[in-house]
Amino acid sequence: MTAAASEEKGSVDQASAEAFIAEKHIGERIKRLRLKKSMGLVELGRQTGLSASFLSQLETGRVVPTLRNLARVALVFGKDLNYFFEAEPQPMFRVHRKSERQRQPQSGVDDPTYYFESLGYMVPDRQLDPYIAEFLPARKASDVRPHVHTGFEFLYILDGELEIRHADKVHIVETGDGVYFDASTPHSYRCSGKTPTQVIIVTMHQQQAQHAQNTVRPLNVARVGKTSTATAGTLGGKQAGATQPILQAARGTGTGASL
Repeated sequence: MTAAASEEKGSVDQASAEAFIAEKHIGERIKRLRLKKSMGLVELGRQTGLSASFLSQLETGRVVPTLRNLARVALVFGKDLNYFFEAEPQPMFRVHRKSERQRQPQSGVDDPTYYFESLGYMVPDRQLDPYIAEFLPARKASDVRPHVHTGFEFLYILDGELEIRHADKVHIVETGDGVYFDASTPHSYRCSGKTPTQVIIVTMHQQQAQHAQNTVRPLNVARVGKTSTATAGTLGGKQAGATQPILQAARGTGTGASL
């Protein structure tokens, strides 16, 4: 067997090369880079020295690129050649089964007034924390200590009545009502009915606002059939209450939570 024949036998065929290119979605990656820059094929061709026709075939997988051609494209977008061959990040998608959730009581008290379950504990570096909470009717009259934290909160009342104190205003919300408010304003909530109240709570993380923090933002209540806005005044520069949110997942610690 000649050297040429041996080399031919050990070489990678065209079909295998094309399959490898298709698996890495190189054409799709090039197209995403181009569209992200709002760049047309003609403009990309001008910058790479490749024809628009060739680039179109490259993006649709009809031609196999050489490393030289990939390098030209990579330089235009400031990427390394590894960008075209490394594993693509998978889009975030997590299902939290009801059977996998853990019911947690209010912490720091002997007689909890609410229980909750995290609906997003399996998502790392999440930007919001969703919960389902059950507030129990108060057995005795007592003040609920307000708390504050950065970001915003959204509540949806699944069933029952809930009293929400936001700054110096008290709001009663019922089944079907939704509430969105600035969580950096002191707030608290408790069951105001005779039966437990079921609530969906979503806390949204956000950096501390840049504007003055002594201004109390309004709490928006979306009633069933209508929307109303209750606007509070200012705190006169004072920030009352605890600094721990009533419902905040312990990030990265499984199903637990710290309240």
